[in-house]
Amino acid sequence: MVGYAFMGAAHSQAWRTANRVYDLPARARMALICGRDTAKVADAADRLGWDAYTTDWRDLINRDDIDVVDVCTPGDSHAEIALAALAAGKHVLCEKPLANSVAEARAMAAAADLARASGVRSMCGFNYRRVPAVAMMRQLVADGRLGVIRHVRAVYLQDWIVDPQFPLVWRLQKDRAGSGALGDIGAHIIDLTQFVTGQRISGVSAVTETFVKERPLPAESSGLAATVDGNTSPTGPVTVDDAAVFVARLDGGALATYEASRFATGRKNALRVEINGSLGSVVFDLERLNELEFYDATRPGVEQGFTRILVTEGEHPYMSAWWPPGHIIGYEHSFTHQMRDFIEAVATGVDPAPSFADALQVQLVLEAVTRSAELGSSWTEVEPALIAAAV
Repeated sequence: MVGYAFMGAAHSQAWRTANRVYDLPARARMALICGRDTAKVADAADRLGWDAYTTDWRDLINRDDIDVVDVCTPGDSHAEIALAALAAGKHVLCEKPLANSVAEARAMAAAADLARASGVRSMCGFNYRRVPAVAMMRQLVADGRLGVIRHVRAVYLQDWIVDPQFPLVWRLQKDRAGSGALGDIGAHIIDLTQFVTGQRISGVSAVTETFVKERPLPAESSGLAATVDGNTSPTGPVTVDDAAVFVARLDGGALATYEASRFATGRKNALRVEINGSLGSVVFDLERLNELEFYDATRPGVEQGFTRILVTEGEHPYMSAWWPPGHIIGYEHSFTHQMRDFIEAVATGVDPAPSFADALQVQLVLEAVTRSAELGSSWTEVEPALIAAAV
């Protein structure tokens, strides 16, 4: 694995746990972790359960005993590491968003398509697909329980940079992160809604805003946390969006609204998706991760109303290996489910999802949102993926 901060810790827990919870056809050994700071990566290796550490990610590529490379770095290095790993015949799991640009994402999707012919698998880490309630939400839609999908309503709200004195961490720099709230959290709701509905976003009209345009330079930074030396720190420009709002049309005819903000004061990690169809509606709220709200319009009028479903039964997606019904799970379990699916796919020779091609399509939506905002919210079509042309 390359990276050891927030996502590195989440992925490490999942790698440690997947084989201990699920009966899988292969066992993952946490062989080598990579980070730029020797002392910090050595500590991370010990704390997170890795056999060894290195400060050069090429060591992962060159070792014959390593089968999988897990990329948990900032977006500016995803393409270089993933392309090298695929070329070396390593299976690759890469965090979202896939890359910092459509050009990089196209190259990664093309390389993944080429590697697939040799049995090399790849997947992008949109972990919210693996929340049992989200997987059940998709199942309800696929089974026709909502009928024709008419509306999609999605928000992802945080507030961790509301303070204008919060330092200029890498997530606020376009050359490192690619974009701000749009790519960081907006990518999640784009992927999640397309996954649940089975429809893809075909066009958008968007507006973005950067509320605080200069921030203190950090003395030390790890992405979501940083320190500033007193009140005299020099400042630097924020080069990403703080919030993005857009309307969209899905290719199945549904109308959709999306909002991603890291300036929603009081909202810590509020992801909420509602789907309205001709026969019913379903609602998911990440802050109530184990629940769905389901409205069945086919029931008699006197019985209609939103029903709370506690998604903890053994028959629910992913739940058979966990606790008795009613014993809830949490955020970290979505990563364990992700590793379960990835290990199983690699071991059985099946392509895991979401693929790099799926992640490229999300990247194309991000680009369309950005272009629309730059053009005064003009309607902007989402470009096709055209992976074959990229090869």
